[in-house]
Amino acid sequence: MYDSHLLRIGIFYDGNYFYHVSNYYCYAHERRSRLSISGLHDFIRRLAGRFEGVEAKFCQIVDCHYFRGRLPAMEANARQILLNERMFDDILMREGVVTHYLPVTRGGEKGVDVCLALEALELNIFKKFDVVALIASDGDYVPLVRKLNALGTRVMVLGWDFEYIDDNGNERYTATSGKMMNEVTYPVWMHKVIDGQDSRFDINEVNALFVPTGSKDSSGGYGHDSGGKMPKDDLYAHSAPNYDEVQPQSARGAHYAGSEAEDAVSHLPGERRRSRILQLKNGYGFLSNEPSPKNLFFFWEDLDGIDFNELNVGDLMEYEIGENERGECARHITRVSDASQTHPEL
Repeated sequence: MYDSHLLRIGIFYDGNYFYHVSNYYCYAHERRSRLSISGLHDFIRRLAGRFEGVEAKFCQIVDCHYFRGRLPAMEANARQILLNERMFDDILMREGVVTHYLPVTRGGEKGVDVCLALEALELNIFKKFDVVALIASDGDYVPLVRKLNALGTRVMVLGWDFEYIDDNGNERYTATSGKMMNEVTYPVWMHKVIDGQDSRFDINEVNALFVPTGSKDSSGGYGHDSGGKMPKDDLYAHSAPNYDEVQPQSARGAHYAGSEAEDAVSHLPGERRRSRILQLKNGYGFLSNEPSPKNLFFFWEDLDGIDFNELNVGDLMEYEIGENERGECARHITRVSDASQTHPEL
């Protein structure tokens, strides 16, 4: 028998973690789609109702907060991600999500976990949530969970464990703190839900967690609801990267062969270069590397503040030269604005 009292739910996002998970489903998982903010909220409401024995209509999200580091406006504009940030803000705004942005410094994103924990604890004291849902993975949130438990609030954590192969052929693994999951009232292993390993959820509930194909909720590089937009034509074949495939030849690179190709200029560590995208595939692509005939491979994880789905063949990119098991590749890649004016010769 369902209870009819109102169940008050507070949701708190570690934005960088959520962005990483959404990228995984967009680029590395067979679904090739981003997580939907609205779909995730509906899922949390229904799941809290099941756990608490409360009918879904009496389960309401009364507070929702999103925490993430953000670049200064001028730098974001130079990287052409300012519009993407605003588009994602629009999505969060429509879903009633309050944003908390901290400045990103040279040392990276700092203090987001502390800010989230303090805000969640303070709001819970004043608003007395019945359930707090955390989209987070770090064991640093264990003290927060314990404080919420002491206040009588049930804690739900949506956690993911997954692994995939990166551009170097290495296994990459993302895990949620087991210690934190053991402390919460309702641990939810989302990778099992999505991959059909949790029999409590049907296929329709799982599909609702993702942005549907052709969705108008597109938000570019920071928009987790942008993945429903499939790339143009068949530039992104639904297959794992094949590093042995023939690379595209650039206009000048096609004329170089044999010993001439070995005369390519060496590059200093940290040196920034610019060239255009020649080809895009499923989560990876190639940049012109003239005068060498072998173009530079890049992987979606090497993009700084850019969504892979927003790239186009011919875009001018800036990057550093790195190494993988097959030789040179591009790292720390940004997109150059006003390319025709900045480098008219390209």
